[in-house]
Amino acid sequence: MNPVIAVDNLRVRLGKREILKGISCRLGASGVGKAIGLLGPNGAGKSTLIQTLLGFHKPSAGSAQILGFDCHRQSLDMPENDSLIADMTAVAFLRLMGELSGLPAAAALEKAHETLFHVGLGEARYRNVGTYSLGMKQMAKLAQAIIHGPELVILDEPTNGLDPAARQRMLVLIKEMKEQHGMNVLLCSHLLHDVEQVCDEVVILKDGQIVHQCDLAAERQANKRFVQLQVSGDDRNLGAALREIGAEGVSESPGTWRIVLPVEIEVNALWRITARENLRITKLAYRRDTLEEIFLKAVGHLQPSPQPEVVHGRI
Repeated sequence: MNPVIAVDNLRVRLGKREILKGISCRLGASGVGKAIGLLGPNGAGKSTLIQTLLGFHKPSAGSAQILGFDCHRQSLDMPENDSLIADMTAVAFLRLMGELSGLPAAAALEKAHETLFHVGLGEARYRNVGTYSLGMKQMAKLAQAIIHGPELVILDEPTNGLDPAARQRMLVLIKEMKEQHGMNVLLCSHLLHDVEQVCDEVVILKDGQIVHQCDLAAERQANKRFVQLQVSGDDRNLGAALREIGAEGVSESPGTWRIVLPVEIEVNALWRITARENLRITKLAYRRDTLEEIFLKAVGHLQPSPQPEVVHGRI
């Protein structure tokens, strides 16, 4: 399948500074809805990359394409329209955006009503957009972006200014866009929890270069849980009981265990095993890499944790 975004050795200079330093990646697949998180510390080049994809910056070298369109030479074929017209009602504004995107007038009006209800603005669709709160304007921008059913939607900090309920609603909408409508979403956000909740892939930039790119689902599958367990009672048979469920454990001292728990096994299984062995858990701690840890390791603010290996029954 052809990628939705294709970047090859992309370099972008702003003034005398080189912001993007030869990045290459393939993101998304045409016809397959995915959400890709774009992450990086301040000054990493995220906004420059987005603006280059939208045709606002000319590459000094390399190329960038969206859906096969060259982002510099064919930028007029994929404009960014995120400006709201304050003295228009939301439904009139959405209808206009739909028509500009190629929808017939009647279809644009129908989609305007449908889309405004979809993003939670149905009751306010006849109000002028200029009277909207910041959070409502964010939803109106999302409605504007998706009214014509695009293959790719680029969202830059879409939950800014939203209260917790509206923020959750935005994340639900992003999931629906990819899962129900087959859209690809490029989501730039500093809220790692939001990215982890809705994205399938992540790309992490630092100093104008890609320092990490991964499939989150594959990353989670490859990641085992490392458990520290302390029990009281006769634990001589605990190692064999752990192996029965596919886990591996090593007794560091009487009552103290280090355990590698496969990702498909929930930690609750340890409670059942210890109860069966007449053991009482006095301490249990487990961890696996969160997106925050992946991010911090990628940008060099956290040292990678050692990954124990099971060799001859020892971790």
